[in-house]
Amino acid sequence: MKYIVLIPIYNERESLRELIDKINYEVKDLNSELSIVVINDASSQQIVDTYTNTENINSIEIVNMKQNKGHARCIASGLKYIFEKKEFDYVIPMDGDGEDRPEEIKNFIQIAEKSEGKSIVGERVKRSEGLFFKLCYQFHKFLTLAFTGQSIKFGNFTCLSKSTIEKMLKEKATWNSFSGSLKKIEKNLLSIPSIRGTRYFGPSKMSFFNLLKHSFSIISVYRKTVLIRSALFIVFYILLIKSNASIITSLPLVFLMIMIYSISSLALRENMSEFENSLENINDIDIIK
Repeated sequence: MKYIVLIPIYNERESLRELIDKINYEVKDLNSELSIVVINDASSQQIVDTYTNTENINSIEIVNMKQNKGHARCIASGLKYIFEKKEFDYVIPMDGDGEDRPEEIKNFIQIAEKSEGKSIVGERVKRSEGLFFKLCYQFHKFLTLAFTGQSIKFGNFTCLSKSTIEKMLKEKATWNSFSGSLKKIEKNLLSIPSIRGTRYFGPSKMSFFNLLKHSFSIISVYRKTVLIRSALFIVFYILLIKSNASIITSLPLVFLMIMIYSISSLALRENMSEFENSLENINDIDIIK
């Protein structure tokens, strides 16, 4: 079986070097063929480095993009590039900063070998961030479940079969939200427990604002369901507060309208034409091995 690890990167040269070294160590006893494709999302720093430990990795290449398109679109472009240019059975997208742990790659591969072509997600069972972020993350999951009816407990760290990737490339939501699109197109996903690791270098880039944007991007994939549930909530809430209406009791409706507006704006990012032409954004490719 052939596996390709897809790593989106932006100004994480030191982390990428550390990650490749750890991947090389973790896959040393596997009988499968594993390659690495790095999508460099127009980093402002030099990404190519010296990679000394690569004997257990079949090939490594860095695809340099002309313009920065953001994390989700970087992954989407990588999936399209691999699907059109490479031979593979599964793709394992993972962040390049250490928060997706390379020691879990072999867990994905062990399940994939007997999964009969099903895709696998890494469900978060433990996180490494502080209490405030953990609370915000739980709120994000609650918000997603309440307005979409979907429980999404995974991020980018997955193991995708070729058939799943083909479906994702036909789904415009992939251009805006990786996990939202995957949950939408695949109803029978396998899962393994996944622990969120700590960054190799520097603080986390996932701020509260970015987490909120990430949450709304996922929710926007199910915007029809969101609109129906929001309309029902508004009707019942107005009936509930009609005898005690005030500025304070109206705040939930204001917040809901802001959320609907934000979701609608993020949904405009779903551009199938841009997605189909995303490989035109490739500047050049560095063959490392």
